[in-house]
Amino acid sequence: MQKTRGGLAGIPDLLRSDAVGGLLLITGAIAALVWANSPVGHSYEALRAFSFGPGSLHLNLSVEAWVADGLLAVFFFVVGNELKQEFVHGELRNPRRAMLPIVAAICGMAVPALIYAAVNLSRPETLHGWGIPMATDIAFAVAILAVVGRHLPPALRTFLLTLAIVDDLGAIVVIAVFYTSGLSFPALLGAAALLAVFGYLQRGRGLAARLNASPVPNWSVYLPLAFAIWALVHASGVHATIAGVAMGLLMRTVPVAGESASPSHRVEHLLSPWSSGLVLPVFALLAAGVVFEDGLAAVFSDTAALGIIAGLVVGKVVGITGGSWLTTRITTAELSPTLRWIDITGMSMLAGVGFTVSLLITELSFSDPDVLAHAKAGVLVASLTATLLASAVLSVRSARYRRAGASAADTAD
Repeated sequence: MQKTRGGLAGIPDLLRSDAVGGLLLITGAIAALVWANSPVGHSYEALRAFSFGPGSLHLNLSVEAWVADGLLAVFFFVVGNELKQEFVHGELRNPRRAMLPIVAAICGMAVPALIYAAVNLSRPETLHGWGIPMATDIAFAVAILAVVGRHLPPALRTFLLTLAIVDDLGAIVVIAVFYTSGLSFPALLGAAALLAVFGYLQRGRGLAARLNASPVPNWSVYLPLAFAIWALVHASGVHATIAGVAMGLLMRTVPVAGESASPSHRVEHLLSPWSSGLVLPVFALLAAGVVFEDGLAAVFSDTAALGIIAGLVVGKVVGITGGSWLTTRITTAELSPTLRWIDITGMSMLAGVGFTVSLLITELSFSDPDVLAHAKAGVLVASLTATLLASAVLSVRSARYRRAGASAADTAD
């Protein structure tokens, strides 16, 4: 009996592995595709469309929306928290290295949008979809990197995380400005005010110190506060996962007197297994069910789909790798000494996995059901192609780093 409990106790540590989380996410995505395109595909759509929640708070949402906007905010919180640690203690403390993934993200959004616009220049009714290939799906990209690149330098994952966060923020701004009929500024101001309270409570002094010393559990304060911030961001018209990123970036990463670990590290330890073992697989199961109704021939004959595929597969590589290389030549920005440009090229291929935000912008771009279906299929084809290309490059690089590490260990012995 003791042995069983020990085995169960090891599950959270297992789920903290990016590779395990990545395999669960990929399994969820494959299950979604099979289910959605099966004879019982109607049950998949019925599940995604089922709505629940308090309508008085404008939160009577579909299951798909609760997962994409709500559950996924937990993952974005974990990512934002991890980035905060990197900015304070890790690779991104050096401004010259932090600058590079930020510029790469901007170039990686601009070039795909320009490619899409060029492909659809003679077709005004589809030109509005230029924002679709801008987005990188951070959940899928990080998971795939963990599966195929176990021996790659940690700096590459940090580069991808930073790039994907900036990419997501940029895509959200694009949605807010070009694809949203209106924003609720009172809700945005309310969210900003509560974020200021959240940040103050992280300081560890004054009221925050009294809260930490109180017999009342911290979660009884932070959970309602976090939910209120999320609800206000959702009500504002901005994608609600931004609330998770914002709170993650506000976490305190340095312990104060009386603390064995900082709030940032304690929360990361607590939430990482839930993020990898539950949030990402459920998200994949409900987001990846793209239905191929007309076959691939119809997809490749539609300029909307072709623009998306070219933008994600080609534009991301040209924008991210080219922008990064050019930035190191004309500014003081520098690439981490542990990385090579072929690593950045493989990672930029992986950034072509669009999915969540790309599908969201697709829904907002087209009213024609045929174009909408072809564009969604284009996102899926592009994401799969980008995954295969990136896996081929990064797995070779990972094997090379593994051999180099083994040789160094033998030399040391």
